[in-house]
Amino acid sequence: MTETAQRPTLEAVAARAGVSRATVSRVVNGGDGVREPLVERVRQAVEELGYVPNQAARSLVTKRHDAIAVVVAEPETRVFTDPFFALQLRGISKELTAHDNQLVLLLTEGRDDHARVGRYLAGGHVDGALVFSLHLDDPLPGLIQRAGIPTVFGGRPGWSDGRSGVLYVDSDNRGGAREAVRHLVGLGRTRIAHITGALDQTSAVDRLDGFRDVRADADPRLIAQGDFTPAGGERAMRELLDRCPDLDAVFAANDLTAAGALRVLRERGRRVPEDVAVIGFDDMLPVAEQTDPPLTTVRQDIEEMGRLMARLLLRGLRRPTAGETRAGAADVPSSMVRPTTLVLRASA
Repeated sequence: MTETAQRPTLEAVAARAGVSRATVSRVVNGGDGVREPLVERVRQAVEELGYVPNQAARSLVTKRHDAIAVVVAEPETRVFTDPFFALQLRGISKELTAHDNQLVLLLTEGRDDHARVGRYLAGGHVDGALVFSLHLDDPLPGLIQRAGIPTVFGGRPGWSDGRSGVLYVDSDNRGGAREAVRHLVGLGRTRIAHITGALDQTSAVDRLDGFRDVRADADPRLIAQGDFTPAGGERAMRELLDRCPDLDAVFAANDLTAAGALRVLRERGRRVPEDVAVIGFDDMLPVAEQTDPPLTTVRQDIEEMGRLMARLLLRGLRRPTAGETRAGAADVPSSMVRPTTLVLRASA
C-alpha cells in the first residue's frame, strides 16, 4: 500500500506566500487588484508547492471552464480517415493549448448524436463551441443557438433565416475554383469537367459556382457529383468518361476526389496531364504530393483556419480590461475569409 500525497490547498499557498487566502484566489483565478510583488510571491508559492487549482471551484469564481467543444458534423469513420480534419483539429488544438484551454471533441453519427451534443452544450460544461463540416439540413446550428453558447463555424454557414452575429472562418472557395479553371483554360483545354463535393455543403456549392463563373457555357454532362471522398471521385470520373470520353481536363472539388479520379484515368489508359489535366483543391500534402503524378491544386491553409477559429472564439470570450470597458474599445471579433493560391505540380 502506498499513501497518496496530500494535495496542496489555497491555505497552504497563502501561508507560504505570506498573503491572505482571498489574495491567492484572485491571482490563481486571474482577478485584478493585486499588486505585482504579491502576484510574484503567490506564483512562486504555487510553483514550489505544486498547487493545482480545483477546476470546479475555480469555475464557480470565474464562470469559466477553460474548455471548448469542437463539434465535427461527420461520423468518426470520416473524421479519422480524412486528413482535412486532422489538419484543422491540429490548428485548433495548438491555439487552445497556447491559451490553457481543453479541447472536447464531439462527433455526430446520426440524429441521436445531434440531440446528445445539444444537451451537452446546453449543460454548462464548456465556454464555447467550434463547429465545422456542417450540412445544409443539419440541426446543429439550431441546437447550438438554443444552448446559448458562443460559437465559431468553420466554413460559411448555409442557412438563410436572417440570423445575425454569426462568426465563421472560411477560404475563398469560389475565387480559388475560378483560378484553377482559368489555369486549365490557359493550358488550351476546352472540354473541362468538374467533380463536385457534397452539394449540401457551402464549400462544394461555392467551388461549383467558381467553375461556372469561368465555364458558364459548359456542357452539363461535364459536371458530376462527388462527395469529397476518393470513392466519390472514382465513381464520378467513371461517369464523366462514359458520358464525355473526349474530356481533356478535370477540376476536382478536393484532393481526395482528385486522387480517386486519377486512379480511374490510369485504369482507362488516359495519360495525365498529356491527355487529361487534373487539378484538386486543399493542398493536403499527404495526398497532393503522393498522387501519381503529383497534384496541381488550390491551396487553403487548413491548419491556420483551425487556429483562426479558436482565436476568434477565445477573443470573444476574453473579458475586456477596465480601460477597454471605460473606452468602449473592446475588440469585436468578425468573420474571416482567407485567400487561396494555386500550387502547380505535374498533373496540370
